[in-house]
Amino acid sequence: MFKFKLLYESQTTKARIGRLITHRGVVETPVFMPVGTQATIKAVPPEKIASLGYRIILANTYHLYLRPGAEVVKDLGGLHRFMNWSRLILTDSGGFQVYSLSQFRKIKEDGIVFKSHLDGSEHFITPIEALEIQKKLGSDIAMVLDTCIPYPLSYEETKALTDLTHRWALESFKYKQRHENHKQAVFGIIQGGMFPDLRQKSTAFITSLEFEGYAIGGLSVGEPLELRNEMIEISTSLMPKNKPRYLMGVGTPLDIAEAVARGVDMFDCVLPTRNARRGSLFTSQGPLSIKSSKFKTDSEPIDPMCDCYTCRNFSRGYLRHLFHAKELLVYQLLTLHNLFYYAKLIEEIKQSIQQEKLPSLIQKLKTLYEKSN
Repeated sequence: MFKFKLLYESQTTKARIGRLITHRGVVETPVFMPVGTQATIKAVPPEKIASLGYRIILANTYHLYLRPGAEVVKDLGGLHRFMNWSRLILTDSGGFQVYSLSQFRKIKEDGIVFKSHLDGSEHFITPIEALEIQKKLGSDIAMVLDTCIPYPLSYEETKALTDLTHRWALESFKYKQRHENHKQAVFGIIQGGMFPDLRQKSTAFITSLEFEGYAIGGLSVGEPLELRNEMIEISTSLMPKNKPRYLMGVGTPLDIAEAVARGVDMFDCVLPTRNARRGSLFTSQGPLSIKSSKFKTDSEPIDPMCDCYTCRNFSRGYLRHLFHAKELLVYQLLTLHNLFYYAKLIEEIKQSIQQEKLPSLIQKLKTLYEKSN
């Protein structure tokens, strides 16, 4: 069972509030999904992630396929039991990871040949196999295999890769029809690079296939923010209102608010967790680096306006000490803070949609974060 119910549409922007209804429960949108690449949100136990209010996370098909292997996960009860997470899991198809390892991969008509970053072994994944791997993993939402298009790229090459994505999507859709799985929704992925006409054609083609939801792919690959927002707007203007819209791999607090204003419902990004492990924190006053020497004797919390576990219990001086001492505890404490910030950001975005104040929230985030982008 998978349904999307639209609850509210803004009168001043394209922002929406909705609800994903699944056999594992309900998820309100807009929603941010923390990234658990290898079936774990790095440094933080699953019950702490749940305590922050997160009801859906992302795991990575490429990494889990290579290690420990989809069969191992299946034999151990599927992803949910494997990682002790009872709420929703979305798995990506691995297309972006293979794209990021471009020197080790070759795109063919019937799939992608790539070399493992672990041991150099060669692998070949087809669109069908990508879905079969995700079926073994047992995620609640599976993504079709696509070709993530780099930036910049010529029109001709972008069109060729977009057309290939379409052929793979059609193949995936036919497979989905033959193997109906009521416990796993499948989302199609829109490509088209940074060319408006190709984005329009890709959106029209992908949404003509009756997937449970649709993702906007191929963004956050080095393009300017203005161009990204233009591509998002082109896609959302053509996407059906009765299906969830997922912007893959984006991003900063400002990126998320800007995309929500353009009609996007779902997000994932490694930013809050990866930044935390590097000592970079999100606060109500903008970015903060705990590494700075100015915090050596600072008794204040990371953010005096924050009510997370870390801010209620530890000082900047202590956290800076842990970070420079490379104490493992610091990675959990900083990650908890950043994920708490993102959870609150989503709540603030929802509230601003209902109050028709999203544009002013975007202006506030621009003031805080534009210089850090």
